[in-house]
Amino acid sequence: MESWLHQVLALLALPEYGLSTLFLIAFVSATLLPMGSEPALFGLLKLNPDLFWPAVLVATAGNTLGGAVSWAMGWGSHRLVDRVRHSDTHLRALDWLERIGPKACLLSWLPAIGDPLCAVAGWLRLPFWPCLLYMAIGKFARYVTMTAVLLWLFPGGISF
Repeated sequence: MESWLHQVLALLALPEYGLSTLFLIAFVSATLLPMGSEPALFGLLKLNPDLFWPAVLVATAGNTLGGAVSWAMGWGSHRLVDRVRHSDTHLRALDWLERIGPKACLLSWLPAIGDPLCAVAGWLRLPFWPCLLYMAIGKFARYVTMTAVLLWLFPGGISF
């Protein structure tokens, strides 16, 4: 296990591989799979501090496109969800989301509810491009904030 971790960290240390790896991690973490991209972003920036803005933009792009995949999955699963939609909580949440519209996708950065929110936006057939724009804004703000806080809290890095 330890050699695998060192290989991943070595790839993250190389800017030409680090950004593509970061993109892939950010993309996958925005789907319904339980994964976080902030540690990869933080690790890349600790090894390559001059890549702050390119890394934040790459992570935002990957995470936003992953959110778009979640939106498409929700859009495609409309029939399946219609069969199980009965609870009051579910109906209140859907009503709130329909009232707010695509702007609700600003909350796509939130842990635990952000990724399913993108899927539900697709399921409700909220307009794709406005949803994508709001996802990108929310995710960009999260990456800038989280990375700045982590770099401030751990200026010397984290040793494994």
